[in-house]
Amino acid sequence: MTTLDTYETRCEQLFLAGGNAAARRAAQEGLDSLGPQADLYCWLALGHAAEDEDDHDDLAEEAFRAGLALDGDHLGLLAGYAELCLRADAFDHPGRASRARVLSRRLKELAPESAEADRLASAERWARRSYWDELRTAAAQGAVASRQTQDQARALTDALAAGGGDAARAAESAAPTDRDAAVLAATVEALAGPWNAPVRLLGRHRPAAWAVSMGLALLTNTLLRQTGAVDSFSFWGYLWLLPVLLVDRRFSSVRKEAEARHLTRLEAELAARH
Repeated sequence: MTTLDTYETRCEQLFLAGGNAAARRAAQEGLDSLGPQADLYCWLALGHAAEDEDDHDDLAEEAFRAGLALDGDHLGLLAGYAELCLRADAFDHPGRASRARVLSRRLKELAPESAEADRLASAERWARRSYWDELRTAAAQGAVASRQTQDQARALTDALAAGGGDAARAAESAAPTDRDAAVLAATVEALAGPWNAPVRLLGRHRPAAWAVSMGLALLTNTLLRQTGAVDSFSFWGYLWLLPVLLVDRRFSSVRKEAEARHLTRLEAELAARH
């Protein structure tokens, strides 16, 4: 019989890998097998809360409440539920939003120096964020996506130079639960070939491509106004940005497909171990 620790380990690894649905399945399997367990209700709730959608938030709250009914002092449940309540819209969910303070106070009474208390403090700072904080967060997320595309394109170029798809597929087969190997193999499969050379070039030199595209867009719009082709503002120049946007979308799509494949393999591997 699979133990509680085994189910918890599966949930944790799947959740950290971004497999929210897989973590929920593992938690529910554990609940069905072992009966009500506060730890598994915590993972089930976190798997729902991570989706950040109304229906999932409702299911997360149900799971948090079920877990706390079993163990009212469970730090993970208190922290996770408090984060969910902090994120709730006070107009649409006044009851949920009002519970954040009670849960936060209880957690800080029980374990003020714990990792859960630190995580909750970060969530409280997020809840108090300003408009400028949101702009900085969006800019940081954009920078991360840019680096991901650039790194992905460079890894693709290196893989093609080192042997192409065969080497990438061999690396993936050797480490079926390695996310980076899965992304590289999927990228080689999708973007190899001479017809994808412009995609690889723009991806590899993404910052320069964006700079050139923006310069061409501004120059085109200025010329259109000066020649009288448009009266004031024009969107036509911004068509220069379209190729780079399409390249970003292409690399992002490949990453998502690879990550889904990686999660499927990871879930199967973890289930097969026990």
